[in-house]
Amino acid sequence: MNNDSVTATPVSTATSTSAPTATPTVSVAEKWSKVFAEQKHADTLKLPIYNNPLMVQRLGADPYALVYDGRVYIYMTGDVIETNADGSPKANSYQKINTINVISSDDLVNWTDHGSIKAAGYSGAAKWGGNSWAPAAACKEIDGKMQFFLYFANSGNGIGVLRADSPVGPFTDPINKALISRNTPNCADVTWLFDPAVLVDNDGSAYLYVGGGVPGGNQPSAEQIEHPITARVVKLGDDMISLDGDPISLDPPFLFEDSGINRIGDTYYYSYCSNFNVDGHVNQKNYDMHNGEICYMTSENPLGPYTYAGAILKNPGAYFGPGGNNHHCIFEFEGKYYITYHSQILDQPLGTGGGYRCTHIDELRLNEDGTISMGKGTKEGVKQLHNFDPYRTVPAATMRTMGGIETKPVGETATKYGSGDMVVTGIDAGDWINISKVDFGEEGAKTFSAEFAVADGAATNGALAIRLDSVNGEDVGYAEVTGSGKVTVELLKPVTGVHNLYFLFAGSGYDFCSWSFGK
Repeated sequence: MNNDSVTATPVSTATSTSAPTATPTVSVAEKWSKVFAEQKHADTLKLPIYNNPLMVQRLGADPYALVYDGRVYIYMTGDVIETNADGSPKANSYQKINTINVISSDDLVNWTDHGSIKAAGYSGAAKWGGNSWAPAAACKEIDGKMQFFLYFANSGNGIGVLRADSPVGPFTDPINKALISRNTPNCADVTWLFDPAVLVDNDGSAYLYVGGGVPGGNQPSAEQIEHPITARVVKLGDDMISLDGDPISLDPPFLFEDSGINRIGDTYYYSYCSNFNVDGHVNQKNYDMHNGEICYMTSENPLGPYTYAGAILKNPGAYFGPGGNNHHCIFEFEGKYYITYHSQILDQPLGTGGGYRCTHIDELRLNEDGTISMGKGTKEGVKQLHNFDPYRTVPAATMRTMGGIETKPVGETATKYGSGDMVVTGIDAGDWINISKVDFGEEGAKTFSAEFAVADGAATNGALAIRLDSVNGEDVGYAEVTGSGKVTVELLKPVTGVHNLYFLFAGSGYDFCSWSFGK
Protein backbone atom coordinates (compact mmCIF):
# COMPACT_ATOMS: atom_id res chain seq x y z
CA MET A 1 0.00 0.00 0.00
CA ASN A 2 1.25 3.42 -0.87
CA ASN A 3 0.45 6.48 1.22
CA ASP A 4 -2.04 7.60 -1.39
CA SER A 5 -4.11 4.43 -1.54
CA VAL A 6 -5.56 1.79 0.70
CA THR A 7 -7.41 -0.18 -1.95
CA ALA A 8 -6.41 -3.77 -2.66
CA THR A 9 -5.43 -4.83 -6.17
CA PRO A 10 -6.50 -8.39 -6.97
CA VAL A 11 -3.72 -10.71 -8.17
CA SER A 12 -4.32 -14.22 -9.45
CA THR A 13 -2.65 -16.83 -7.25
CA ALA A 14 -2.15 -20.55 -7.56
CA THR A 15 -3.68 -22.80 -4.93
CA SER A 16 -1.42 -25.81 -5.40
CA THR A 17 1.14 -26.61 -2.72
CA SER A 18 4.31 -28.61 -2.63
CA ALA A 19 5.87 -30.70 0.11
CA PRO A 20 7.99 -28.83 2.69
CA THR A 21 11.60 -28.48 1.64
CA ALA A 22 14.68 -27.68 3.69
CA THR A 23 16.51 -24.63 2.35
CA PRO A 24 20.31 -24.45 2.91
CA THR A 25 20.48 -21.63 5.45
CA VAL A 26 23.97 -20.42 4.66
CA SER A 27 23.43 -20.06 0.91
CA VAL A 28 20.14 -18.23 1.39
CA ALA A 29 21.72 -15.89 3.93
CA GLU A 30 24.64 -15.16 1.62
CA LYS A 31 22.27 -14.40 -1.23
CA TRP A 32 19.77 -12.18 0.61
CA SER A 33 21.41 -10.55 3.64
CA LYS A 34 22.97 -7.73 1.62
CA VAL A 35 19.75 -7.21 -0.36
CA PHE A 36 17.74 -6.68 2.82
CA ALA A 37 20.42 -4.51 4.41
CA GLU A 38 20.34 -2.10 1.45
CA GLN A 39 16.56 -1.98 0.88
CA LYS A 40 14.60 1.15 1.71
CA HIS A 41 11.62 0.35 3.92
CA ALA A 42 8.10 1.17 2.79
CA ASP A 43 6.36 4.00 4.63
CA THR A 44 3.68 3.25 7.19
CA LEU A 45 0.48 4.99 8.28
CA LYS A 46 0.91 3.71 11.86
CA LEU A 47 4.24 3.69 13.65
CA PRO A 48 4.89 0.49 15.66
CA ILE A 49 4.80 2.49 18.91
CA TYR A 50 1.03 2.94 18.43
CA ASN A 51 -1.81 0.42 18.64
CA ASN A 52 -4.42 2.75 17.07
CA PRO A 53 -5.84 2.70 14.47
CA LEU A 54 -6.39 -1.05 14.44
CA MET A 55 -5.64 -1.52 10.75
CA VAL A 56 -4.12 0.57 7.99
CA GLN A 57 -4.33 -1.74 4.97
CA ARG A 58 -7.91 -0.52 4.51
CA LEU A 59 -10.15 2.10 6.03
CA GLY A 60 -12.91 1.12 8.45
CA ALA A 61 -15.59 3.15 10.22
CA ASP A 62 -18.59 2.77 12.55
CA PRO A 63 -17.01 -0.18 14.43
CA TYR A 64 -19.04 -2.83 16.24
CA ALA A 65 -17.54 -5.53 18.47
CA LEU A 66 -18.61 -9.17 18.82
CA VAL A 67 -16.87 -11.30 21.45
CA TYR A 68 -16.90 -14.97 20.53
CA ASP A 69 -14.79 -17.99 21.49
CA GLY A 70 -11.98 -15.98 23.09
CA ARG A 71 -11.64 -13.43 20.30
CA VAL A 72 -12.96 -9.96 19.58
CA TYR A 73 -14.35 -9.48 16.08
CA ILE A 74 -14.63 -5.90 14.87
CA TYR A 75 -17.02 -5.15 11.98
CA MET A 76 -16.63 -1.82 10.18
CA THR A 77 -18.19 0.24 7.41
CA GLY A 78 -15.90 -0.21 4.41
CA ASP A 79 -15.04 3.39 3.52
CA VAL A 80 -13.99 3.70 -0.13
CA ILE A 81 -11.67 6.50 -1.24
CA GLU A 82 -13.44 8.46 -3.96
CA THR A 83 -11.79 10.49 -6.71
CA ASN A 84 -12.77 13.04 -9.34
CA ALA A 85 -12.58 12.29 -13.05
CA ASP A 86 -8.99 13.55 -13.13
CA GLY A 87 -7.98 11.23 -10.30
CA SER A 88 -7.80 13.92 -7.63
CA PRO A 89 -9.28 13.00 -4.23
CA LYS A 90 -12.68 14.19 -3.13
CA ALA A 91 -14.65 14.07 0.10
CA ASN A 92 -16.37 10.90 1.21
CA SER A 93 -19.93 10.86 -0.13
CA TYR A 94 -20.62 7.53 1.67
CA GLN A 95 -22.57 6.44 -1.41
CA LYS A 96 -19.88 4.03 -2.69
CA ILE A 97 -19.90 1.92 0.48
CA ASN A 98 -21.25 -1.61 0.04
CA THR A 99 -18.83 -3.77 2.06
CA ILE A 100 -18.26 -4.51 5.74
CA ASN A 101 -14.68 -5.06 6.92
CA VAL A 102 -13.98 -7.66 9.60
CA ILE A 103 -10.86 -8.23 11.70
CA SER A 104 -10.27 -10.20 14.90
CA SER A 105 -7.83 -10.46 17.78
CA ASP A 106 -7.35 -12.22 21.10
CA ASP A 107 -4.87 -9.64 22.45
CA LEU A 108 -6.42 -6.36 21.10
CA VAL A 109 -3.14 -5.34 19.41
CA ASN A 110 -2.35 -7.95 16.73
CA TRP A 111 -5.30 -8.20 14.34
CA THR A 112 -6.12 -10.83 11.73
CA ASP A 113 -7.69 -9.43 8.57
CA HIS A 114 -10.70 -11.52 7.49
CA GLY A 115 -11.60 -9.38 4.49
CA SER A 116 -14.47 -7.20 3.28
CA ILE A 117 -17.89 -8.81 3.37
CA LYS A 118 -19.79 -8.11 0.15
CA ALA A 119 -22.93 -6.88 1.85
CA ALA A 120 -24.93 -4.74 -0.58
CA GLY A 121 -25.09 -3.79 -4.25
CA TYR A 122 -24.85 -5.83 -7.42
CA SER A 123 -22.10 -8.13 -6.06
CA GLY A 124 -23.37 -8.19 -2.50
CA ALA A 125 -25.54 -10.57 -0.53
CA ALA A 126 -28.31 -7.96 -0.19
CA LYS A 127 -28.73 -6.95 -3.82
CA TRP A 128 -31.85 -4.97 -2.95
CA GLY A 129 -29.69 -2.47 -1.01
CA GLY A 130 -27.37 0.20 -2.31
CA ASN A 131 -25.20 0.71 0.76
CA SER A 132 -24.02 -1.10 3.89
CA TRP A 133 -23.36 1.39 6.68
CA ALA A 134 -22.71 0.94 10.40
CA PRO A 135 -22.87 -2.82 10.98
CA ALA A 136 -24.04 -4.42 14.23
CA ALA A 137 -23.18 -8.04 15.02
CA ALA A 138 -24.62 -10.76 17.22
CA CYS A 139 -24.55 -14.53 17.57
CA LYS A 140 -27.13 -16.94 18.92
CA GLU A 141 -27.59 -20.69 19.09
CA ILE A 142 -30.63 -21.67 17.04
CA ASP A 143 -31.75 -25.30 16.69
CA GLY A 144 -28.51 -26.46 18.27
CA LYS A 145 -26.27 -24.49 15.90
CA MET A 146 -24.47 -21.21 16.51
CA GLN A 147 -25.42 -18.61 13.91
CA PHE A 148 -24.00 -15.13 13.31
CA PHE A 149 -25.97 -12.06 12.26
CA LEU A 150 -24.97 -8.73 10.79
CA TYR A 151 -27.44 -5.83 10.76
CA PHE A 152 -26.59 -2.88 8.53
CA ALA A 153 -28.07 0.36 7.27
CA ASN A 154 -29.08 0.77 3.65
CA SER A 155 -28.07 4.43 3.64
CA GLY A 156 -30.57 6.25 5.89
CA ASN A 157 -33.65 4.33 4.79
CA GLY A 158 -33.75 0.92 6.39
CA ILE A 159 -31.99 -2.00 8.02
CA GLY A 160 -30.87 -5.24 6.38
CA VAL A 161 -29.74 -8.49 7.98
CA LEU A 162 -27.16 -11.07 6.89
CA ARG A 163 -26.55 -14.52 8.37
CA ALA A 164 -23.60 -16.92 8.49
CA ASP A 165 -22.35 -20.05 10.27
CA SER A 166 -19.05 -18.35 11.14
CA PRO A 167 -18.15 -14.86 12.42
CA VAL A 168 -16.18 -14.29 9.21
CA GLY A 169 -18.79 -15.63 6.80
CA PRO A 170 -19.74 -16.39 4.18
CA PHE A 171 -22.68 -14.07 4.89
CA THR A 172 -25.90 -14.38 2.89
CA ASP A 173 -29.25 -12.56 2.99
CA PRO A 174 -31.86 -14.88 4.55
CA ILE A 175 -34.91 -12.70 3.75
CA ASN A 176 -33.87 -10.87 0.53
CA LYS A 177 -35.41 -7.61 1.67
CA ALA A 178 -35.10 -4.98 4.36
CA LEU A 179 -35.80 -6.14 7.90
CA ILE A 180 -36.91 -2.60 8.83
CA SER A 181 -38.11 -0.07 6.28
CA ARG A 182 -40.20 3.08 6.25
CA ASN A 183 -43.21 0.81 5.88
CA THR A 184 -42.48 -0.68 9.29
CA PRO A 185 -44.92 0.70 11.90
CA ASN A 186 -43.63 3.79 13.74
CA CYS A 187 -40.66 4.16 11.36
CA ALA A 188 -41.97 6.30 8.48
CA ASP A 189 -41.06 9.58 10.16
CA VAL A 190 -37.64 8.58 11.53
CA THR A 191 -35.25 11.15 10.07
CA TRP A 192 -32.41 8.65 9.56
CA LEU A 193 -33.51 5.02 9.68
CA PHE A 194 -30.01 3.66 10.21
CA ASP A 195 -27.19 2.82 12.70
CA PRO A 196 -28.42 -0.45 14.23
CA ALA A 197 -27.33 -1.96 17.54
CA VAL A 198 -28.31 -5.43 18.70
CA LEU A 199 -28.59 -7.13 22.09
CA VAL A 200 -29.07 -10.84 22.77
CA ASP A 201 -30.29 -10.90 26.36
CA ASN A 202 -29.54 -13.51 29.02
CA ASP A 203 -32.79 -15.36 28.30
CA GLY A 204 -32.07 -15.54 24.56
CA SER A 205 -34.50 -12.78 23.58
CA ALA A 206 -33.01 -10.18 21.24
CA TYR A 207 -33.59 -6.48 20.61
CA LEU A 208 -32.66 -4.16 17.77
CA TYR A 209 -32.08 -0.41 18.21
CA VAL A 210 -32.09 1.95 15.21
CA GLY A 211 -32.61 5.53 14.13
CA GLY A 212 -31.27 9.04 14.45
CA GLY A 213 -31.36 12.52 13.02
CA VAL A 214 -32.98 15.79 14.04
CA PRO A 215 -36.39 16.53 12.50
CA GLY A 216 -37.32 19.98 11.32
CA GLY A 217 -35.03 20.26 8.30
CA ASN A 218 -32.54 23.13 8.25
CA GLN A 219 -34.32 25.02 11.02
CA PRO A 220 -35.29 22.58 13.78
CA SER A 221 -36.95 23.99 16.85
CA ALA A 222 -35.25 24.01 20.25
CA GLU A 223 -37.61 21.21 21.29
CA GLN A 224 -36.75 19.09 18.24
CA ILE A 225 -33.02 19.58 18.90
CA GLU A 226 -33.31 18.52 22.54
CA HIS A 227 -35.86 15.77 21.96
CA PRO A 228 -35.62 14.45 18.36
CA ILE A 229 -37.38 11.21 19.39
CA THR A 230 -35.97 9.48 16.29
CA ALA A 231 -34.59 6.38 18.07
CA ARG A 232 -36.51 3.10 17.96
CA VAL A 233 -36.24 -0.27 19.72
CA VAL A 234 -37.94 -3.47 18.63
CA LYS A 235 -37.87 -7.03 19.86
CA LEU A 236 -36.55 -9.52 17.33
CA GLY A 237 -38.11 -12.88 16.60
CA ASP A 238 -36.44 -16.02 17.90
CA ASP A 239 -34.90 -16.50 14.45
CA MET A 240 -33.14 -13.08 14.66
CA ILE A 241 -34.35 -12.25 11.14
CA SER A 242 -37.91 -11.14 11.90
CA LEU A 243 -39.64 -8.63 14.20
CA ASP A 244 -41.65 -9.63 17.26
CA GLY A 245 -43.86 -6.56 17.59
CA ASP A 246 -43.73 -2.95 16.46
CA PRO A 247 -40.80 -0.58 17.11
CA ILE A 248 -41.10 1.62 20.22
CA SER A 249 -39.91 5.24 20.35
CA LEU A 250 -37.01 6.22 22.61
CA ASP A 251 -36.08 9.77 23.66
CA PRO A 252 -32.30 10.14 24.07
CA PRO A 253 -31.74 13.90 24.65
CA PHE A 254 -29.93 15.67 21.81
CA LEU A 255 -29.77 12.45 19.78
CA PHE A 256 -27.85 12.57 16.51
CA GLU A 257 -27.10 8.95 15.54
CA ASP A 258 -25.17 5.79 16.50
CA SER A 259 -27.19 3.48 18.76
CA GLY A 260 -25.29 1.25 21.17
CA ILE A 261 -26.64 -1.27 23.68
CA ASN A 262 -25.14 -3.31 26.54
CA ARG A 263 -26.44 -5.23 29.50
CA ILE A 264 -24.18 -4.93 32.56
CA GLY A 265 -25.54 -6.79 35.55
CA ASP A 266 -29.25 -6.10 35.63
CA THR A 267 -28.96 -2.69 33.98
CA TYR A 268 -29.33 -1.88 30.29
CA TYR A 269 -27.07 0.81 28.89
CA TYR A 270 -28.22 2.59 25.74
CA SER A 271 -25.50 4.80 24.23
CA TYR A 272 -25.51 7.21 21.32
CA CYS A 273 -23.87 10.23 19.67
CA SER A 274 -25.21 13.68 20.56
CA ASN A 275 -26.10 16.14 17.82
CA PHE A 276 -24.18 19.24 16.85
CA ASN A 277 -26.68 21.73 18.26
CA VAL A 278 -25.94 21.02 21.93
CA ASP A 279 -23.44 23.79 22.60
CA GLY A 280 -25.29 27.01 23.32
CA HIS A 281 -28.70 25.35 23.53
CA VAL A 282 -31.01 26.92 26.08
CA ASN A 283 -31.19 23.64 28.06
CA GLN A 284 -27.58 22.49 27.69
CA LYS A 285 -27.02 23.15 31.40
CA ASN A 286 -29.35 20.26 32.20
CA TYR A 287 -26.97 17.75 30.62
CA ASP A 288 -23.27 17.02 30.95
CA MET A 289 -22.58 16.87 27.21
CA HIS A 290 -21.26 18.80 24.21
CA ASN A 291 -21.53 18.53 20.43
CA GLY A 292 -20.88 15.14 18.89
CA GLU A 293 -20.11 13.22 22.09
CA ILE A 294 -20.93 9.63 23.02
CA CYS A 295 -23.55 9.71 25.80
CA TYR A 296 -25.49 7.01 27.62
CA MET A 297 -28.76 6.25 29.37
CA THR A 298 -29.81 3.41 31.67
CA SER A 299 -32.93 1.31 32.22
CA GLU A 300 -34.15 -1.80 33.98
CA ASN A 301 -35.85 -2.95 30.79
CA PRO A 302 -34.34 -3.36 27.31
CA LEU A 303 -37.40 -1.60 25.85
CA GLY A 304 -37.04 1.35 28.23
CA PRO A 305 -37.85 3.90 29.38
CA TYR A 306 -34.24 5.08 29.70
CA THR A 307 -32.83 7.76 32.01
CA TYR A 308 -30.00 10.03 30.86
CA ALA A 309 -26.73 9.42 32.74
CA GLY A 310 -23.88 11.38 31.07
CA ALA A 311 -21.22 11.61 28.37
CA ILE A 312 -18.40 9.05 28.08
CA LEU A 313 -16.34 9.97 24.99
CA LYS A 314 -15.72 13.36 23.48
CA ASN A 315 -15.80 14.02 19.76
CA PRO A 316 -12.67 12.67 18.00
CA GLY A 317 -11.69 16.27 17.25
CA ALA A 318 -10.98 16.79 20.95
CA TYR A 319 -8.28 14.11 20.84
CA PHE A 320 -6.92 14.11 17.30
CA GLY A 321 -7.69 17.44 15.64
CA PRO A 322 -9.95 16.25 12.80
CA GLY A 323 -13.51 15.96 14.09
CA GLY A 324 -16.53 14.76 12.14
CA ASN A 325 -19.14 12.31 13.27
CA ASN A 326 -18.66 10.03 16.26
CA HIS A 327 -19.55 6.33 16.25
CA HIS A 328 -18.83 3.70 18.88
CA CYS A 329 -19.46 0.32 20.47
CA ILE A 330 -18.84 -0.68 24.11
CA PHE A 331 -17.74 -4.25 24.83
CA GLU A 332 -16.35 -6.37 27.67
CA PHE A 333 -13.38 -8.67 27.16
CA GLU A 334 -11.36 -10.58 29.73
CA GLY A 335 -12.80 -8.65 32.63
CA LYS A 336 -12.41 -5.10 31.31
CA TYR A 337 -14.61 -2.74 29.33
CA TYR A 338 -13.51 -1.08 26.12
CA ILE A 339 -14.89 1.38 23.63
CA THR A 340 -14.22 1.07 19.93
CA TYR A 341 -14.79 4.18 17.82
CA HIS A 342 -13.47 5.89 14.69
CA SER A 343 -11.40 8.94 13.83
CA GLN A 344 -10.23 10.70 10.69
CA ILE A 345 -6.50 10.79 11.53
CA LEU A 346 -5.53 9.04 8.28
CA ASP A 347 -7.12 11.66 6.03
CA GLN A 348 -4.07 13.93 6.03
CA PRO A 349 -1.34 11.30 5.46
CA LEU A 350 -3.46 9.64 2.77
CA GLY A 351 -4.10 12.96 1.06
CA THR A 352 -7.81 12.23 0.73
CA GLY A 353 -10.60 14.74 0.38
CA GLY A 354 -11.98 14.38 3.90
CA GLY A 355 -14.50 12.28 5.79
CA TYR A 356 -12.60 8.97 5.71
CA ARG A 357 -12.48 7.01 8.95
CA CYS A 358 -10.32 4.44 10.75
CA THR A 359 -11.06 2.39 13.87
CA HIS A 360 -9.59 2.65 17.39
CA ILE A 361 -10.01 0.89 20.73
CA ASP A 362 -9.40 2.41 24.18
CA GLU A 363 -10.24 1.25 27.69
CA LEU A 364 -13.44 2.42 29.38
CA ARG A 365 -13.83 2.45 33.16
CA LEU A 366 -17.05 1.26 34.80
CA ASN A 367 -17.37 2.59 38.36
CA GLU A 368 -18.59 0.61 41.37
CA ASP A 369 -21.88 2.53 41.36
CA GLY A 370 -22.56 1.52 37.75
CA THR A 371 -21.71 4.86 36.18
CA ILE A 372 -19.22 5.10 33.34
CA SER A 373 -16.28 7.49 33.55
CA MET A 374 -15.30 9.74 30.64
CA GLY A 375 -13.01 7.84 28.30
CA LYS A 376 -10.16 9.16 26.19
CA GLY A 377 -9.23 8.65 22.55
CA THR A 378 -5.54 7.87 21.97
CA LYS A 379 -3.05 6.73 19.36
CA GLU A 380 -1.37 4.52 21.94
CA GLY A 381 -4.49 2.41 22.34
CA VAL A 382 -4.82 -0.46 24.81
CA LYS A 383 -2.02 -2.56 26.29
CA GLN A 384 -1.52 -5.95 24.69
CA LEU A 385 -3.44 -8.45 26.83
CA HIS A 386 -0.92 -11.28 26.46
CA ASN A 387 2.10 -12.21 24.41
CA PHE A 388 1.74 -13.66 20.92
CA ASP A 389 2.26 -17.41 20.38
CA PRO A 390 4.46 -18.11 17.32
CA TYR A 391 4.30 -21.92 17.61
CA ARG A 392 1.10 -22.32 15.62
CA THR A 393 0.08 -21.71 12.04
CA VAL A 394 -0.61 -17.97 11.83
CA PRO A 395 -2.48 -16.38 8.89
CA ALA A 396 -0.05 -13.99 7.21
CA ALA A 397 -2.71 -11.26 7.26
CA THR A 398 -2.16 -10.92 11.03
CA MET A 399 -0.32 -7.78 12.15
CA ARG A 400 -0.11 -4.79 14.43
CA THR A 401 1.03 -2.54 11.59
CA MET A 402 2.71 -2.76 8.21
CA GLY A 403 4.29 -0.87 5.35
CA GLY A 404 3.38 -1.30 1.71
CA ILE A 405 1.46 -4.57 1.64
CA GLU A 406 -2.17 -5.28 0.79
CA THR A 407 -4.48 -8.18 1.63
CA LYS A 408 -6.99 -10.12 -0.44
CA PRO A 409 -9.34 -13.11 -0.09
CA VAL A 410 -8.07 -16.45 -1.36
CA GLY A 411 -10.04 -19.47 -2.45
CA GLU A 412 -13.37 -19.69 -4.25
CA THR A 413 -15.65 -19.04 -1.25
CA ALA A 414 -13.75 -16.09 0.23
CA THR A 415 -13.30 -14.52 -3.19
CA LYS A 416 -17.02 -14.83 -3.96
CA TYR A 417 -18.27 -13.45 -0.63
CA GLY A 418 -15.36 -11.13 0.19
CA SER A 419 -14.41 -12.54 3.60
CA GLY A 420 -12.78 -15.64 5.03
CA ASP A 421 -9.26 -16.82 4.25
CA MET A 422 -6.91 -13.95 3.39
CA VAL A 423 -3.34 -13.63 2.13
CA VAL A 424 -0.81 -10.81 2.03
CA THR A 425 -0.46 -9.54 -1.52
CA GLY A 426 0.76 -6.48 -3.43
CA ILE A 427 4.25 -7.26 -2.16
CA ASP A 428 7.15 -5.13 -3.37
CA ALA A 429 10.74 -4.84 -2.24
CA GLY A 430 10.92 -2.99 1.06
CA ASP A 431 7.43 -3.89 2.27
CA TRP A 432 7.08 -5.25 5.81
CA ILE A 433 4.77 -6.54 8.55
CA ASN A 434 5.04 -6.11 12.33
CA ILE A 435 3.67 -8.45 15.03
CA SER A 436 3.84 -7.18 18.61
CA LYS A 437 5.35 -9.00 21.63
CA VAL A 438 5.98 -12.45 20.21
CA ASP A 439 7.00 -14.91 22.96
CA PHE A 440 9.57 -17.47 21.80
CA GLY A 441 10.03 -18.86 25.32
CA GLU A 442 13.16 -19.98 27.15
CA GLU A 443 13.91 -22.95 24.89
CA GLY A 444 13.49 -20.78 21.83
CA ALA A 445 12.68 -21.21 18.16
CA LYS A 446 15.10 -22.98 15.82
CA THR A 447 13.11 -23.24 12.57
CA PHE A 448 10.71 -21.10 10.59
CA SER A 449 8.07 -22.18 8.07
CA ALA A 450 6.24 -20.01 5.57
CA GLU A 451 3.70 -20.72 2.86
CA PHE A 452 3.82 -18.69 -0.34
CA ALA A 453 1.66 -18.63 -3.46
CA VAL A 454 2.80 -17.74 -6.96
CA ALA A 455 0.59 -17.37 -9.99
CA ASP A 456 0.74 -20.32 -12.39
CA GLY A 457 3.64 -19.91 -14.78
CA ALA A 458 4.87 -16.70 -13.16
CA ALA A 459 8.55 -16.18 -12.54
CA THR A 460 9.50 -14.99 -9.08
CA ASN A 461 12.66 -13.99 -7.31
CA GLY A 462 11.91 -13.02 -3.77
CA ALA A 463 12.53 -13.71 -0.12
CA LEU A 464 11.32 -12.96 3.39
CA ALA A 465 13.65 -11.80 6.15
CA ILE A 466 12.85 -12.52 9.80
CA ARG A 467 13.88 -9.50 11.85
CA LEU A 468 13.69 -8.77 15.58
CA ASP A 469 12.79 -5.72 17.68
CA SER A 470 12.63 -3.02 14.99
CA VAL A 471 12.35 -2.62 11.25
CA ASN A 472 16.11 -1.94 11.34
CA GLY A 473 16.83 -4.79 13.75
CA GLU A 474 18.72 -8.04 13.53
CA ASP A 475 17.95 -10.66 10.88
CA VAL A 476 17.68 -14.15 12.33
CA GLY A 477 16.66 -16.01 9.19
CA TYR A 478 15.59 -15.87 5.56
CA ALA A 479 12.96 -17.80 3.61
CA GLU A 480 13.41 -17.79 -0.15
CA VAL A 481 10.38 -17.87 -2.46
CA THR A 482 10.89 -20.53 -5.12
CA GLY A 483 7.27 -21.19 -6.00
CA SER A 484 3.93 -22.03 -4.42
CA GLY A 485 4.01 -24.08 -1.27
CA LYS A 486 5.62 -24.35 2.12
CA VAL A 487 9.28 -23.73 2.83
CA THR A 488 10.98 -24.55 6.14
CA VAL A 489 14.36 -23.09 7.11
CA GLU A 490 16.71 -23.26 10.04
CA LEU A 491 17.18 -19.94 11.81
CA LEU A 492 20.65 -18.41 11.89
CA LYS A 493 20.51 -18.78 15.68
CA PRO A 494 17.88 -19.83 18.24
CA VAL A 495 15.48 -17.03 19.18
CA THR A 496 14.39 -16.84 22.82
CA GLY A 497 12.37 -14.40 24.91
CA VAL A 498 9.81 -11.79 23.85
CA HIS A 499 10.42 -9.69 20.74
CA ASN A 500 8.58 -7.45 18.34
CA LEU A 501 8.70 -9.49 15.14
CA TYR A 502 9.12 -8.10 11.64
CA PHE A 503 8.81 -9.80 8.27
CA LEU A 504 10.55 -7.87 5.49
CA PHE A 505 10.04 -8.67 1.83
CA ALA A 506 12.33 -8.62 -1.19
CA GLY A 507 11.24 -9.11 -4.78
CA SER A 508 7.63 -9.27 -5.91
CA GLY A 509 5.14 -11.45 -7.76
CA TYR A 510 4.19 -13.67 -4.83
CA ASP A 511 1.69 -13.80 -1.98
CA PHE A 512 2.42 -14.63 1.66
CA CYS A 513 -0.14 -17.07 3.10
CA SER A 514 0.87 -18.26 6.57
CA TRP A 515 3.79 -18.82 8.93
CA SER A 516 4.94 -20.61 12.09
CA PHE A 517 8.08 -21.18 14.15
CA GLY A 518 9.37 -24.53 15.39
CA LYS A 519 11.46 -25.55 18.40
